[in-house]
Amino acid sequence: MSKESTLKIFEQKQVRTHWDEEKELWYISVIDVIEVLTGTDRPRKYWSDLKIKLKKEGSELSEKIGQLKMLSSDGKMRLTDVADTEQIFRFIQSIPSPKAEPFKLWLAQLASERLDEMQDPEITIDRALEQYLNIRIFRKLD
Repeated sequence: MSKESTLKIFEQKQVRTHWDEEKELWYISVIDVIEVLTGTDRPRKYWSDLKIKLKKEGSELSEKIGQLKMLSSDGKMRLTDVADTEQIFRFIQSIPSPKAEPFKLWLAQLASERLDEMQDPEITIDRALEQYLNIRIFRKLD
């Protein structure tokens, strides 16, 4: 069972992702999605408030959220709320944001790239090198 955690970049923001090969699902950090869509500097607070709102509305979405250890900004592995892409698409509908549509397209591209990589392993190597270089450049800009 192969599992792969990576950083993806959406509009200069890091989005922590995790590919579960056994389930063939992407898991994406909910906090990172909130930060990208809202631009808030307190995404954890936004998520906490949104979970309460969703529960009051009778939505079961927040109950389907899982947790995985992912690399945090302090360099440590910490439990982080994650959702698969289907849940993320539903989740995006709960957040009013002009970035919602571009983010949906980005998620679709992420899935498409994974399918390409499964067909041709050489693409995986090329894409990994590109991501590594992009992350290095991104970190130098910070």
